[in-house]
Amino acid sequence: MTPQPAAAHLILYVADQAAAAAFFAAALGFAPRLDVPGMTEFALPGGAVLGLMPEDGVRRLLGDALPDPAGGAGVPRAELYLMVPDPAAAHARAVAAGARELSPLLPRGWGHRAAYCLTADGHVVAFASA
Repeated sequence: MTPQPAAAHLILYVADQAAAAAFFAAALGFAPRLDVPGMTEFALPGGAVLGLMPEDGVRRLLGDALPDPAGGAGVPRAELYLMVPDPAAAHARAVAAGARELSPLLPRGWGHRAAYCLTADGHVVAFASA
């Protein structure tokens, strides 16, 4: 029997968990599956999970072994590339929820159509389709 791969969990460190959760709920068009102090999770299509953890929570978890995630505020810190059925609609929802548009929906050289925006926490989010 071949073991089944575990779902990927992508955790973004955020300055304000409630604000980030509201942003992603608006941008993705659905509510989180978990929203408790210290972690919000969205079940993404394909089995992956998007987690939102407050910056101070990861500092408590890992201590001084990790550079302070709050130190790079405003600097792009990660890219979340989401394959969605309607990237234009998802991108519009993200911008309406407060993201800054970086690039409109355009055909890309790797065969996808993708639009890019920047969240308040400095994460680049791409909404794409094949």
